[in-house]
Amino acid sequence: MIVVRSAALSDAPRLLEIYDYYVKNTAVSFEYETPSPAEFEGRMKKTMERYPYLVVLKDGRIEGYAYAGPFVGRAAYAWSCELTVYLDRRAQKCGLGRILYEALEKALSDMGILNLYACIAYPEKEDPYLTKNSAGFHAHMGFSQVGKFHQCGYKFGCWYHMIWMEKIIGDHGDETAQNEKPLNIPGV
Repeated sequence: MIVVRSAALSDAPRLLEIYDYYVKNTAVSFEYETPSPAEFEGRMKKTMERYPYLVVLKDGRIEGYAYAGPFVGRAAYAWSCELTVYLDRRAQKCGLGRILYEALEKALSDMGILNLYACIAYPEKEDPYLTKNSAGFHAHMGFSQVGKFHQCGYKFGCWYHMIWMEKIIGDHGDETAQNEKPLNIPGV
């Protein structure tokens, strides 16, 4: 049985366990060291003040998480969000990422968000630390590549690119502009 629900701070140890693998073994995350439990929980709290933070459970066990955050952080960008998703390394390629992203997209659309962005580590050539799977996943979810930063991240003795991908999920009509803020984002 698969369930998507809002994350709770009590989920932090399991989410950190999932993230720890990516920090220590991949260039998916450009962090060199796994954040402390307190720092990770603080990041969760900050995100949950304004944006959805979701977990996916399979047979009662958390197998992944996804959340949104501000895109750039200035008021005029309030209709845009940056998305993040991590799955347990043993839970990839079985549809859980899609389920999480679809739920996140729905929650963001309900908030009045119009543009989604993903900042993705991208190798020149796939290696043991980084594949092009994340870019492929996002393309499959309807994102398009809109930018590339060349050799901007260095990890495990290799230089990696960073690409930006974008998905438009709402209408940018006059009503949106007249509101001057998204409809349902606390604190905006």
